Amino acid sequence: MKIVISESQYKRLIETEEEQKVLHVPSLKFFNDDWDLLQKFLKLKGNPLYSIGGDLDLSETPIQSLGNLQSVGGYLNLYKNPIKSLGNLQSVGGSLYLENTPIQSLGNLQSVGGSLNLGYIPIESLGNLKSVGGNLRLGNTPISEKYSEEEIRQMVNVDGGIYL
Repeated sequence: MKIVISESQYKRLIETEEEQKVLHVPSLKFFNDDWDLLQKFLKLKGNPLYSIGGDLDLSETPIQSLGNLQSVGGYLNLYKNPIKSLGNLQSVGGSLYLENTPIQSLGNLQSVGGSLNLGYIPIESLGNLKSVGGNLRLGNTPISEKYSEEEIRQMVNVDGGIYL
């Protein structure tokens, strides 16, 4: 049997097949603010892509990975954290704090709704970053020595100030 479909129908079929479902977690509070408990739950679900609706404060915790975290609705605080990669993270609705982490690239991250604080980290690449809704802080980083404010604004749309 032969079925003829239009190009637009074919594109919709392919897009539907490629879409991966993202598990939405309204808040870490659903797991008693216990990151490890959330990770155990996600492992039982087959480690799907997931998003967190509220704020996520993991400052000064020993986590190595965000797993398949794709977005955070509020702020994300990873201050003084040993994490080396943001993995699948694409967006943060609020501010993102990465000071004093070993992160060298923002990887897949595309947007930060608030400020982005990258001070005192060995960051060498802004990865896929397209927009920052607040200030961009880059003090004491390889990027601050390599690029001027104007060059950074050509790479990323920053609504606030850029601090090198």
